[in-house]
Amino acid sequence: MIDYQPLIRRWQDGKFARWAEVLERQISHGLSHERYGDLEKWQESMADLPDLVADTIHLGTAKVGANSKAPLDDETREQLREALMGLHPWRKGPFELFGVHIDTEWRSDWKWERLQQRIDPLVGRKVLDVGCGSGYHCWRMLGDGAAEVIGIDPTPLFVMQFWTLQKYMQRDHVWVLPVGIQHVPPKLHAFDTVFSMGILYHRKSPMDHLQDLKNCLKPGGQLVLETLVIEGGPGDTLVPEGRYARMGNVWFIPSCDTLISWLRKLGFVEPELIDVSMTTTEEQRSTPWMRFHSLAKFLDPDDSSKSLEGYPAPRRAIVTARVPGNFKLG
Repeated sequence: MIDYQPLIRRWQDGKFARWAEVLERQISHGLSHERYGDLEKWQESMADLPDLVADTIHLGTAKVGANSKAPLDDETREQLREALMGLHPWRKGPFELFGVHIDTEWRSDWKWERLQQRIDPLVGRKVLDVGCGSGYHCWRMLGDGAAEVIGIDPTPLFVMQFWTLQKYMQRDHVWVLPVGIQHVPPKLHAFDTVFSMGILYHRKSPMDHLQDLKNCLKPGGQLVLETLVIEGGPGDTLVPEGRYARMGNVWFIPSCDTLISWLRKLGFVEPELIDVSMTTTEEQRSTPWMRFHSLAKFLDPDDSSKSLEGYPAPRRAIVTARVPGNFKLG
């Protein structure tokens, strides 16, 4: 069910050849049973998925997924639901498979709506989605006409969730690899658009992360960056002393002006702030498909404008920028 060989073969010539040489080893490491003891359990859940054939595939709607003309009988529907629930928690979505709605922690479709009409059209582009989770936005990118979408995420559960969707979606030009940005060959310069959403504040060196993203882009290619921000002016940056909204791996939260200055410092051009939004408990919340604590438990119960630790509550910005050069598609 999980087969990366078609991608490796396709990449053996051209700009991706260096990655093709090491990709099989990277995948083996990223999906290692020795490193991840829960892999067998997740594989068993995938093996329990019923064999269904989709009549329709939905890539351009809030609920990405597959459906059939005839509704499932109760037994098959429950088998599907139980197998999908075996891959709990589902964080990015939503998805719907044959009438089973996977109500994920995040309403990732809201984020997509904020940026969809504000970025360069994806038609015909090779796209990289860094830290893609289960691949929700990868499917939306494909639905908007991307020629090939590569998602990368080192969390094996999310990779298994992607392949669960792929069992029914059967699309050749979208992939989620069990790797991080550090595994992309240096100075690849092969993607037309690179997304990094919800990653920057987890990096000890945000400048290094931005440079890594730049090194993935072709001349003239576009970066789409979404991250936590604070209110403030140039140079303002929050460095949480301990946890932030119960997250222990939050290092730097810049103001929008600071973020744009970082991009300029690294040689990006035409930086543009396209959205700033407060994260609400309607957009990120616990559900039956993600039963752990979520945003409502991470905010001050007496003042929702603050995190539990007293920092400003999560505010997110979306910024685009370009690599200098003349853009050529393909």
